[in-house]
Amino acid sequence: MIGAAVLDVATYEEVEADTTATTQAMGVVLLSSLAQGVAGAAQGGGIGFVAGAMGSLVGWFIWAFVVFIIGTKLLPEPQTRSDLGELLRTTGFSASPGLLRVLGVIPLIGGLITFAVSIWMLIAMIIAVRQALDYQSTGRAVGVCLIGWFFFMVIIVVLSGGMAA
Repeated sequence: MIGAAVLDVATYEEVEADTTATTQAMGVVLLSSLAQGVAGAAQGGGIGFVAGAMGSLVGWFIWAFVVFIIGTKLLPEPQTRSDLGELLRTTGFSASPGLLRVLGVIPLIGGLITFAVSIWMLIAMIIAVRQALDYQSTGRAVGVCLIGWFFFMVIIVVLSGGMAA
């Protein structure tokens, strides 16, 4: 987790290749989700905790799947060879900085900390995607993440609307 949090490319390559690390990646996402849940509880009580934690965990699966489709089917580079497991592992570990989201409960600066951690996690996600998809270009990984984020948000809005009906 430390290697992933400090954006060490070798760590992401190791996680990508280790097919036994998927459960560990899920554990990282779960811990990060719980940290988000704690911060959410400060604003929304028990419902905020559950919504924050579950939303982060489900979001990881959806995000990885969307990025997998975009990165391997729509925008691959010639050397791109990947599977969903590789993306789940690398993006799971890219959630490592998310443990600090628990600091979102600190009065006055919690929002700023949460924002900074979100940017840190986005940078980690870009590195995770670049490594999992074997991209030479960081720019392509940024593009895939941005396009993936857009489609992820559309899915979230659709799912939210469907639950409210």
